[in-house]
Amino acid sequence: MLPANEVRMRRSRAMIALAVAAGLVAIAEPATPFQDEAVWPGEEWSRSTPGAQGLLVAPLDILADEVASGDFGYVDRLFVVAGGHVVFDRRYRRDYVAISGGRDMEPHQYNYSHPDWHPFYRGSELHTLQSITKSVTSALIGIALERGEIAGTHIRVLPVFRRHEPRNLDDRKRSILLVNLLTMQSGIEWHETDRPIGPSNTTIQLEASDDWIGFTLDQPMDAEPGRKWTYNSGASQLLSGILHHATGQHAHEYAEERLFGPLGIDEYHWKITPGGFADTEGGLYLRTEDLARFGYLFLRDGEWNGEQVLSREWVRMSTARIVEDVAPGNADDRGYGFQWWRLDRSDTVIWAGLGYGGQFLLIIPDRDIVAVANSWNIFERRPSVLNPFIDALLAASSTRAP
Repeated sequence: MLPANEVRMRRSRAMIALAVAAGLVAIAEPATPFQDEAVWPGEEWSRSTPGAQGLLVAPLDILADEVASGDFGYVDRLFVVAGGHVVFDRRYRRDYVAISGGRDMEPHQYNYSHPDWHPFYRGSELHTLQSITKSVTSALIGIALERGEIAGTHIRVLPVFRRHEPRNLDDRKRSILLVNLLTMQSGIEWHETDRPIGPSNTTIQLEASDDWIGFTLDQPMDAEPGRKWTYNSGASQLLSGILHHATGQHAHEYAEERLFGPLGIDEYHWKITPGGFADTEGGLYLRTEDLARFGYLFLRDGEWNGEQVLSREWVRMSTARIVEDVAPGNADDRGYGFQWWRLDRSDTVIWAGLGYGGQFLLIIPDRDIVAVANSWNIFERRPSVLNPFIDALLAASSTRAP
């Protein structure tokens, strides 16, 4: 069996070869150099073509056809921004009422099969982001730090939650720092990715509880903070409480003022937990175009049209490979930062927000690309579009490689 990296390289080369053979690529067309000044979207993104931005369209077209044929299950949209312009946009209309088997089920916001709530919010264009919410929440923490509302990433967590009296309290739990939550190294025992979706899964237990913060703080420890990486949505939910304690605003209120407002995002939905806090582990819904705005903020080092919304240093730290070799079962070279993934391919850096059901925000800084895929593959096991999407993006932008 070929190594995963070799399989990806061959797939990318094959995409380009197919494109050339089909006459879909103007080989002599020179790549458009990156613009010296950033292009900023207004109320809507400006539209261009892949060729005008120095991309080969064929690898993206080939992937889009594979998606349309059902190869990757229920993909709702593929959206690519290059050079500040939308260069590729494919929608796939799905009847989730029919797919989910109708509406004869309990209609609540954590019923992932109910079409009123997932993947679109009540018939709107707002698509669930699931755990990409974590990346957005991390940005809010960065803003609060820059504004001096949070003293630093090495503050202790438990003093923020003085009203709670956690069970299983020991010196390890007392020593948890904010940075440990951000990097998924809290040391709290958590079974999210190592157990199926069901009653034994700690995150399912969290979502069924009346007090998400208390539930998370009550869990036993199984490691010293900072020593072990364990994907833990409860740790991300604690960020909601830290934001509220520091700013006096819930995460959705703070985001509306400090993040969404500057980016021109005026439509969103954010689930609220039974305890009244914003669900910062997976509760945010955005339009695909607006999730791309968030990605573009990071691509532009935290700047938005002349305003430094997020510090350059926070962008650098958030997307760094702080933790190496995470999620080994995925056979990818994955690293992790502050609620951001690294999905690098050879020498190409890729920042990513990843969410349940097939939500992917991909940023390729060296190629000036932001890409979004929205899907809802929870009803049956289907191949993920993630790696093929990355393959297509790298093949399409091969002429832009530094």
